[in-house]
Amino acid sequence: MERNALQQQVDTLPDLVREMVDGLVAAAAHSFPTSLCEDIDFVYLTGCGDSHHAPVNAALAFRQLAKLPATALTAMQFARYTAGYLPRGKNLVIGVSVSGGVSRTAEALRLARLSGAVAAAVTGNRRSAVAKEAEIVALTAVPPLPDELQGLIVPGARSYIVSQLALYLIAIHLGQARGRLTKKAANSLRRELGQMANLMEQTIAQNDAITQQLAREWADASQFVTCGAGPNYGTALFSAAKILEASGDTAIAQDTEEWAHLQYFGREVNTPTFIISAGGRDADRAQEIATAAKTIGHCVAIIAPPDSALGQTADKDALLPIPQVRECFSPLLACLPGMLFAAARAELLGEPYFRAFSSGRSKKGGGGISRIRDSHQITELPHHKTMLQ
Repeated sequence: MERNALQQQVDTLPDLVREMVDGLVAAAAHSFPTSLCEDIDFVYLTGCGDSHHAPVNAALAFRQLAKLPATALTAMQFARYTAGYLPRGKNLVIGVSVSGGVSRTAEALRLARLSGAVAAAVTGNRRSAVAKEAEIVALTAVPPLPDELQGLIVPGARSYIVSQLALYLIAIHLGQARGRLTKKAANSLRRELGQMANLMEQTIAQNDAITQQLAREWADASQFVTCGAGPNYGTALFSAAKILEASGDTAIAQDTEEWAHLQYFGREVNTPTFIISAGGRDADRAQEIATAAKTIGHCVAIIAPPDSALGQTADKDALLPIPQVRECFSPLLACLPGMLFAAARAELLGEPYFRAFSSGRSKKGGGGISRIRDSHQITELPHHKTMLQ
């Protein structure tokens, strides 16, 4: 059977990693001088959509590898509600935007600079609005798709993987420049990321038929839930986004713990629920959630290493296997089953990606009336008088 556009895009990801790693290593080193790296006290990662999900995935790498406190916020949360209240010290704000044209991310970097922070853009467009607001630009231009996929509007896969890689490599570079990683250790981590390409091929091959079978079994489902914690909370957000973009279904991403406080009480007991874990610090809680979800009648798909306790639990309908890797890098693999499922679901329903921008939607500016790229921007930090009102 001929593979659909999203499946074909997923198939290109291992070679994309092989093609991009060395250039992204060089971009990180060129963009972040050692003198700056040594002075940083706190890292904020921000963006919108997939460019927010990648920072959520990457925050742990900054904490573990660069030994820096780091947090990931949506561009709205950072720009409007955080930039005016940054802690003392040298703050680094990294805004991710593939196109560089997203209004909210440009606003976030502008207000970051006004707050005294160093503003850095991770973008594929050096001349974009986001890049113009940054003091540092780490260029992450994604190579063009194969000829047969060019011109098609497909839910993002390639740009997301490149953004993740770039952030991981920046974290490694910061760790080395700050003396938290030896050159040998840093290079070993870079090789780990390069070797992910082979593991991605393995993950795609192992999950392709399973996700297509799940799509058929869950053809009548009306909503989906994706759960993850730590770096894979970003994976849960991204996986839900791909289902929504590909097939238009209601898909809700939830923190693993928060599922027990909220989705546990949902009226539709047979809701398909993906539980995502690399078998790390969340593994015991993820296993408890799988048991609870299965007990109340949910359809449970586990995305985890097959040898992990979660992978081996009997409380599941399907296992979508991923190799066991360093937890902070695991989103590069854990995102693949969700994309494959989204592709299979859209194919099964005959649903056009992004609803073919119909019913008042528009391709213009990335969404027309949603005004992603021409939204009004705030140009000043909040005033003390305003804060007291």
